[in-house]
Amino acid sequence: MNCLGERPVLLAPMEDVTDIGFRLLCRQMGAAMVYSEFVSSDALIRLVNKSLLKLQICPEERPVAIQIYGKDVDAMREAARIVVDQAHPDVLDINFGCPVKKVAGKGAGAGMLQNVPGMLDIAKAVVEAVPDTPVTVKTRLAWDEKHLLLPDGTPFIVDLAERLQDCGIQALTIHGRTRSQMYTGSADWTYIGQVKANPRIHIPIIGNGDITSAEEGQQAFDRYHVDAVMIGRATFGRPWIFHEITHPEQPLSLDDKVDILKRQVEISIDHAAQNPINLKFGKNTELCGIRHVRRHLAATPLFKGIPNYRETRIAMLRAETKAEVFELIEKTREMLKSC
Repeated sequence: MNCLGERPVLLAPMEDVTDIGFRLLCRQMGAAMVYSEFVSSDALIRLVNKSLLKLQICPEERPVAIQIYGKDVDAMREAARIVVDQAHPDVLDINFGCPVKKVAGKGAGAGMLQNVPGMLDIAKAVVEAVPDTPVTVKTRLAWDEKHLLLPDGTPFIVDLAERLQDCGIQALTIHGRTRSQMYTGSADWTYIGQVKANPRIHIPIIGNGDITSAEEGQQAFDRYHVDAVMIGRATFGRPWIFHEITHPEQPLSLDDKVDILKRQVEISIDHAAQNPINLKFGKNTELCGIRHVRRHLAATPLFKGIPNYRETRIAMLRAETKAEVFELIEKTREMLKSC
């Protein structure tokens, strides 16, 4: 993590969120490295166009990691080679942490927490398949609360981290929840801190979960001594959170934040206009871009500062043109200034 600077803050991989446009914006906001949406190994080896499109990288967003998931060793090995051959990512990340039923319920993602031997086989195979590309892993504390500790009292994640390190991975990201928690409750960083404090661990440890402010980001470094912090859902409607954590001495103004949201809209529309699938089927690319970004805008904390928050949020979720969205954003700007 030294190559990413002091106290690096990373953009987490999120399905249908971290496309090129959003990654680029977060890099501009101060993210030290960004991650792609996760890509199915099974879809990659079948050369499914939608999955192949997720391998697109632009030079300005580097360093960038592409994340793959799956439960079959051979498929993951071949998918890793495809990713490296086509995209040349700076990092190849393996998803052993996605908790959603359609992934974990089929034995992939966090489902691999119930099959540690299979997880280790995949990690070894991927490392061997792409020897010139750093391979990393993202996972969770355990499958459920019952499995947080091994019979001898050792935290499951502490033991797992050592075993993954022995497979040759070069960094480990830990989300401070079990799979059964999904995204409920609070992330438990004490286990992340125990992994980092383990004298047998020499790879970088990246902490993830519930970082929603500059103060929480700095506390994660100070209390748990992680090598980097990863942020996911807190970036919705707030891509400037990276700037807030990395440059607390340079606070952004209201106008700065509003302008950033407008830039996000433009980037999303531009990205939709370059999407070959949209072009192939003659889709309204402006509408596609708006649909992709408006849930971010509806989630922005800026709207919570205005009197008619609910009405504005609903209007944002229904907006279908750039003109409509910009009008709502500008009205919000004026209301916030008058408050």
